[in-house]
Amino acid sequence: MVKGKRLMVRQAHQPGKGKIPNLSPFPFSRLLQEVSYTPTAGRNLKHPQSDEVSAAFNEATDVQKSKFKNIMQSRKKPNQGSPSFFSFLKNLLIARWRSLLLLLIGVYLPLQLFEILAVEVWKNGDGFPWDVATLLAVHSTQNPQLDVLAVMLARIGSPFTSSIIAAVIALILLLQKRWRSLAYVLTLSMGSVIISRIGKELMHRVRPHLWDSIAPELSFAFPSGHAIASITLVAIFLILSWATPWRRFIFIFGSLYVIAIAWCRLYLGVHFPSDILAGWMLASAWAIGVSLIIKPYLIRDKSVDRQPVKEETTLLPEEKKLLR
Repeated sequence: MVKGKRLMVRQAHQPGKGKIPNLSPFPFSRLLQEVSYTPTAGRNLKHPQSDEVSAAFNEATDVQKSKFKNIMQSRKKPNQGSPSFFSFLKNLLIARWRSLLLLLIGVYLPLQLFEILAVEVWKNGDGFPWDVATLLAVHSTQNPQLDVLAVMLARIGSPFTSSIIAAVIALILLLQKRWRSLAYVLTLSMGSVIISRIGKELMHRVRPHLWDSIAPELSFAFPSGHAIASITLVAIFLILSWATPWRRFIFIFGSLYVIAIAWCRLYLGVHFPSDILAGWMLASAWAIGVSLIIKPYLIRDKSVDRQPVKEETTLLPEEKKLLR
């Protein structure tokens, strides 16, 4: 039946008005080919293939019809600019509100809180009134079992241990050719080490000496290197698992891990609470800021043949424009 209709269409076509392309036996493909064909003359008249188009449309499935309607609407309604500035601003905010909110909560507010802590510590080396009170309250719970636990947590959460774990993750990503994720891990890890070292050298805050610690430290206290390392490590695992069902578990377990590391530093008496908070704020702002630039969380799909997806090994369009 379809073959007969195609033969009739070819006979009805008048020479001199362009060739009819080869028609596919599938209704939707035929439909697109017929619509794409426009004679050079008589464009305001009825299309000579209108009967064939109607027949193909009736034979098409609902999904094919929906695709066809979307294509035709996109051709009829070209992309037009906003009629006014306020309309443009509204559309821009609707499209980018998540990034703006993340920038506000994840970068600006932590840095603002860090500034408050740093200014107070710079003016008064003793810090805040609640620093000493909190340390004494934590120290009042001291017992031999907690001593062992605190020392073990301090070793597990040390910047050195966190750097080794980050290096192992980086090696795995390198072997998997997940270069964008690898760039995020390396940038975040090395940046956290640099930020911690510079902060300590600039602030020169001595560690508390309220009692003899069982695990004393010799470097400066502000900001806490353990706090920065714990946030950095959790951020790496959380970002890399952002598109998986594991992200909730990692968020909950990571939060408990960060709190445990902070507790051990207070229990050992080697940090003020303000040192811990400053480390959290700096590391959080750095981790979120780097993620907004490198965008490792965009990688949501895995290749069927276990090859790295295109976004992991190529630059994004906006990144390519910056290189021109």
